[in-house]
Amino acid sequence: MAYAITQTCCNDASCVSVCPVNCIHPTPDEPEFGTTDMLYIDPRACIDCGACADACPVDAVYPVDRLRGPDTVFGDLNRDWFRDHPSDHAWGAPSFPRSLPDELGALRIAVVGTGPSAGYTAQELLRGTSAEITMIDRLPVTGGLLRHGVAPDHQSTKRIAESFASVFRDPRLRMHLNVEIGTDLTHQELAAHHHAVVYAVGAAADRRLGVPGEDLPGSLPATAFVRWYNAEPTVPADAVELSAQRVVVIGNGNVAVDIARILLTDPDRLAATDIADHALAALRRSRVREVVLLARRGPGQAAWTRAEFLALRQLPGVEVVVEDHPEVRAAIEAAGAEAGSGSGSGAWSVTGSGTAAGAGLLAGLPLVPFDGSAEPGPGRRIVLRFLSAPVELSGDGRVEALTVERTTPTADGRVQGTGARDVLRAGLVVRSIGHRGVPLPGLPFDERAGTVAHRNGRVVDPATGRPLPGTYVVGWAKRGPSGGIGANRACARETVDALLDDAAARALPVPGAGRRDFERLVRRRRPDAVGLRELRAVERAERERGEAEGRPRVKLASVPELLAAGRRR
Repeated sequence: MAYAITQTCCNDASCVSVCPVNCIHPTPDEPEFGTTDMLYIDPRACIDCGACADACPVDAVYPVDRLRGPDTVFGDLNRDWFRDHPSDHAWGAPSFPRSLPDELGALRIAVVGTGPSAGYTAQELLRGTSAEITMIDRLPVTGGLLRHGVAPDHQSTKRIAESFASVFRDPRLRMHLNVEIGTDLTHQELAAHHHAVVYAVGAAADRRLGVPGEDLPGSLPATAFVRWYNAEPTVPADAVELSAQRVVVIGNGNVAVDIARILLTDPDRLAATDIADHALAALRRSRVREVVLLARRGPGQAAWTRAEFLALRQLPGVEVVVEDHPEVRAAIEAAGAEAGSGSGSGAWSVTGSGTAAGAGLLAGLPLVPFDGSAEPGPGRRIVLRFLSAPVELSGDGRVEALTVERTTPTADGRVQGTGARDVLRAGLVVRSIGHRGVPLPGLPFDERAGTVAHRNGRVVDPATGRPLPGTYVVGWAKRGPSGGIGANRACARETVDALLDDAAARALPVPGAGRRDFERLVRRRRPDAVGLRELRAVERAERERGEAEGRPRVKLASVPELLAAGRRR
């Protein structure tokens, strides 16, 4: 019986490299790898060896005959992808790990950030070279979006952190946490102590709506909401209030889906995860019964992945409905007709691509009239409202309502306002319309792309196009907020290859000070910096608290708590 990849696929392609018959696609060398929702196993070529399941860092690979309940759809997803993407399973040219000439000696490389892109970068360097690595993070804990961005009910996705555990234990790695570049240390100081600096700082800012009332209390960016339920120590425990019955989430990507799911999931189920204690307590008191996912475009342009949306449809005790609208209804019917001509799984419409596949995911969901000016009805439900653009948030001292304007598709695939407006009563509005990078002191910034200016990972001066010697970028700060956790592996490899090319060409600057000098500088600037010993003490404290409560861990949710736990080592 063949294997299939399921919802939690991280796209880091660990499975691809171990498959003896090359039946997992798209591979990192194929065009769709950077944009696909997940990877797929060809059931016709799979030899049932299980190597992919052993290599998967997030336990996403299962034999098809062991899939149960809502997971059975993933057998169809894997099979149908190969119906639309015929493959001869031919092998490409082999690739080999990079190395450096021995006479270059050990490079000292600083990596700013400790999230997935930083972890993959350090992993590539430690496995392929004799480099000494310094990792720096503004927070007193590691993980980045892996700790503070992945939803707490996606524990299997967080297991990828285990693949970085050996990186953090490597004797050639030093850790300096609770240290911010640009505030505590400058880029120039960092560069003066290292041959190269790699920035893996993500995209920390959120995109704004640009409408009146956006800054009222009760209007939040998705970044703040997600960090709140994930115990990010800079977000206050009282940052989110759940006293209203209706919440509107503007956007329909995976983050919007995560927020809707967390708001309506039974808190007893979340109590078995690593959700922040303050968030769990707030959800237990929550009056929220309805979450509206608001989208400016139609269902065919929804940004969620199929796996995430199919899981949302199976949320226990929660009804998922679509607001009835002539153009939305037509799109769903057209997608259903297209899917019906294939071999997919009926109402779930997992076949097809593009707009048809997006709209087809809604087949079988109730189409209902929706009056946002009235209180929500009984029970818990998620309302998908398309072709609606936010115009204004209003309320007496905090958000009480959201005015929206109907939109309609145009011939060029965009949407335009129709002038028809109505008001949705809501006590909380979360904008989930994307992330954006922020300028870093001392580095050139591409304002239009919202990323550090670079070429293939080398930071460049936009005015001259010349690279800044020894300065590199990786992850969302490099390519923008696109791609999941595993996409950072290929991204890191490209940047590391550029760094090693420069090292081999002897183009890296020679640092004027050593590792011990840098450690003294850090201690002088940040006496409360957190090192590996303190980090391990925090890990132990969180896991011991988790064991006592039957949870993976109980996160410490403030900087003072984290620092105190580290001191108790």
